[in-house]
Amino acid sequence: MSKYLGILTAGGDSPGLNAAIRAVGKAAMGAYGMKIVGFRDGFRGIVHNRTIALDDSSLSDIITRGGTILGASRDKPHKMEVGNQQMDMTDAVAINYRKNHLDALICLGGGGTHKNALRLSQAGLNIITLPKTIDNDVAMTDITFGFDSALGIAAESIDRLHSTAHSHHRIIIVEIMGHKTGWLALGAGLAGGADVILIPEIPYDIQIVAEAIRNRSKAGKRFSIIALSEGAFSNDDYEMQLALKNGKKSSDNSGSNMDRKEIEERLANRTMRLSARLQDLTGLESRVTILGHLQRGGAPSPADRILATRLGTSCARLVNDGVYGVMVAARGEEAVPVPLEEVAGKRKVVPLDHPWIDAALQVGTCLGYED
Repeated sequence: MSKYLGILTAGGDSPGLNAAIRAVGKAAMGAYGMKIVGFRDGFRGIVHNRTIALDDSSLSDIITRGGTILGASRDKPHKMEVGNQQMDMTDAVAINYRKNHLDALICLGGGGTHKNALRLSQAGLNIITLPKTIDNDVAMTDITFGFDSALGIAAESIDRLHSTAHSHHRIIIVEIMGHKTGWLALGAGLAGGADVILIPEIPYDIQIVAEAIRNRSKAGKRFSIIALSEGAFSNDDYEMQLALKNGKKSSDNSGSNMDRKEIEERLANRTMRLSARLQDLTGLESRVTILGHLQRGGAPSPADRILATRLGTSCARLVNDGVYGVMVAARGEEAVPVPLEEVAGKRKVVPLDHPWIDAALQVGTCLGYED
């Protein structure tokens, strides 16, 4: 009998999702004679049984398209908004899993998706995941699809900003996505020749950043580009973040106590405060460019299309072999199954001894700390 697969895309959209959907579907149908159904808008789609038929025609010509033909959401099955309250809808997922005669559910997503997928696996469903996120922070895989595309967009944006920075003798801060990890800012800053790169893994000293910019100015350099991860913190802000996390009060540089709301406001406006402080400390005009969701848009890069196709076809093979409860990870040129227990709840951060860090320091990039 033919096996039946369900597939959904959860979390934020990312280049390469359609390429992965196509790969899973075409391999499942063409190589193994399976049938496949898509669920709209992530886990909410399977809770409400909102399906979309996936066949050869619907999978045709989507490998180059950004976004996801299935739609996405950040809903969690065990904590879903229903009316005005949160409810555990795991049983509803299981009911619709069986109603659609599924042999397996394929979940494409990042860190949150893997935690949700593990819960469903522990509830008795056959689950396989694929690692998707532009942040590249999913554990146990070399790379996630979406990262290369976003990296190219961020690096090109820095390239374009060089000319205006040079023309106006400015500091330009480019805010790049990455709440918890700095892979995107570090890679884009390195590729784009940024003069300063600030990432969440390394709390920065604003005085050191200002000194690096002043030294460039003294050397006759007419501009400075800062690649800033949106999750990067100064030393002072990092202490405030810890205080907020631990439910304690904190103080600003003047020693004044700050309540929770004041701390939250300060942390929410870090990029603009950094710009204003650097303008004061260096005497140079400072401007901010926030790339935001531009990094998620557009067609996936060839590298992401290949990666998504490799992982998607390997996923179909694992279903055929009856291997479940795993993420399909990229390891070199291989695609290997990793138990969800080893992935869920973990985050791949930039190691301080990573070759990209060393390369940045070797070319004189300021990372906001004394080397």
